[in-house]
Amino acid sequence: MWKKSELREAPAPLEGPVVATITGGTVIWFVLFLAQLPFYGWFAGRGQTWWVWTCLAGGLLGLLGVWYVRRRDAAIKRDAAAKRTAAAATPDAR
Repeated sequence: MWKKSELREAPAPLEGPVVATITGGTVIWFVLFLAQLPFYGWFAGRGQTWWVWTCLAGGLLGLLGVWYVRRRDAAIKRDAAAKRTAAAATPDAR
């Protein structure tokens, strides 16, 4: 059981090249899909076609992820610019 004195505040999330990471993962999913297509008959003969379709689904969901993180990144940059503009417009009250 946790004691109150052992609890700590959560660290700030790490920000990195999110768009590049999601794009790279999406490309990998599509490459895996394309690499398995020539062997579709082999997968079908063993009842394992879900491998092929999983890779396609991963690629399509990755496209959704790329769209999402690009919009998120743009929103973060807009917010930071708005805060800088507001800070520059507000005179220092000393």
